[in-house]
Amino acid sequence: MNSAFPCDQQKRSVSRRDFLWELGGGLGGVALTAMMNEAQAATNPLAAKAAHHPAKAKAVIQIFCPGGLSHVDSWDYKPELAKRQGKLFDADGKVQFFASKPGNCQGSYWPFRQHGQCRRWMSDLFPNLAQRVDEIAFIHSMQSKSALHGPAMFMANSGFILPGFPSMGAWVTYGLGSVSEDLPAFVVLPDSRGLPPGGVINWGAGFLPAIHQGTTLNTDPALPPIADLFPQKDFAHLTGAAEQSSRDFLQTLNRAHAAERTGNTELEARIAAYELAARLQLSAPEATDLRGESGATKQLYSLDHEDIGPFGRQCLLARRLVERGVRFVQIYCGAENTTAKKIRPNWDSHEDIVRDHGYWGPILDTGAAALLADLKSRGLLDSTLVICTSEFGRQPAAQGKGRDHNPGAFTAWMAGGGIKGGASFGETDELGFKAAVDPVYCYDLHATALHLLGLNHEKLNFYNNGVQRRLTDVHGNVIKGILA
Repeated sequence: MNSAFPCDQQKRSVSRRDFLWELGGGLGGVALTAMMNEAQAATNPLAAKAAHHPAKAKAVIQIFCPGGLSHVDSWDYKPELAKRQGKLFDADGKVQFFASKPGNCQGSYWPFRQHGQCRRWMSDLFPNLAQRVDEIAFIHSMQSKSALHGPAMFMANSGFILPGFPSMGAWVTYGLGSVSEDLPAFVVLPDSRGLPPGGVINWGAGFLPAIHQGTTLNTDPALPPIADLFPQKDFAHLTGAAEQSSRDFLQTLNRAHAAERTGNTELEARIAAYELAARLQLSAPEATDLRGESGATKQLYSLDHEDIGPFGRQCLLARRLVERGVRFVQIYCGAENTTAKKIRPNWDSHEDIVRDHGYWGPILDTGAAALLADLKSRGLLDSTLVICTSEFGRQPAAQGKGRDHNPGAFTAWMAGGGIKGGASFGETDELGFKAAVDPVYCYDLHATALHLLGLNHEKLNFYNNGVQRRLTDVHGNVIKGILA
């Protein structure tokens, strides 16, 4: 076979042997490039990676309200429920809620009003967020597969009701890597009262490399941002050259051990964590130090308020973290622990919804509204996707003065990067009992978030135990009706 190739502006004949040699060399180059990329990924698993398609958002801030925020008292306007106030919800007596038989129909404990140019209905529980309704898209037809807090929390975070699967934050960092070299790619800011139902499993990496699990930051200003970040007093002498020498020796031992145990992602994660910890000694205190924030900003987040201030601090920290390149920040508005005030530690309002939601409503309303306003004023809202959700909703029938769990319907909302403000998607039935129009699950919310980050949820997968796993399992569709 003879072919003509340009070479020094002249034509030359190439034999079959030369052609096969050049072709083989080219394939070898491709293979070498792939091997080098794999080696780079192994040594730096959090290196920034290419997206599947152009992204609308660079970072995510997810606000999670554990306990079950009542959609019929907040975002989902149901005038028919108000008309049936006091009437039997289940005349046949065949319906069984999670922990009770249905009581009479119970309309919203707060009046609803229309707001913004979009004229969306919102309850008076959230007056500050109502002023930002034109930036928010509501998903009114969310559902869960469990009425139990723990499994429903796991599902909302990982797509599975069982523990041990990677959280959305872990999948995002696995798919995109990190922007910042000095801060974790995935940060979790728990409520200052404690951890949510299910604890740290909610932000675990599951079967993904352990480096992708969330890093928890203390939100109590009296505590260091990361536990044990700095040496104890007994080891204060290990600074400067002595500290560096110790780290170098430890690194040598770790790398030698890692070479003997290939595929041990926990060891690699521990090594990377030690390396990051050294950098965090400088970056974490700076990122979490709010003294440089203006008085107006501190007032916006109500940092001095005894009850609202802790969550306001979480929201302000989230803005500072994405500003410094953190890819995914998760905030919890509520914990599992009890409090001294006899207020539910989260949104789980079985006994007295006016008391409990009346306490948590102003907290979420002030912090979330301040976050949206702050991001917008700094030009960060267009590149930051803000998500607010709960694990399930609450029933439209009374349970004494409270409401029972409702996995059949709840509302989530999104704002920011790539979202069409003022939009809504899906509907519940006339009482808010079940998702009736365009019902969706967390799979669809996750698929939408990944899409806005430039990731195709069907292509973002990881082979584990003979199965190509993904965040959305075998489900999920992008909710196009809320996209800008």
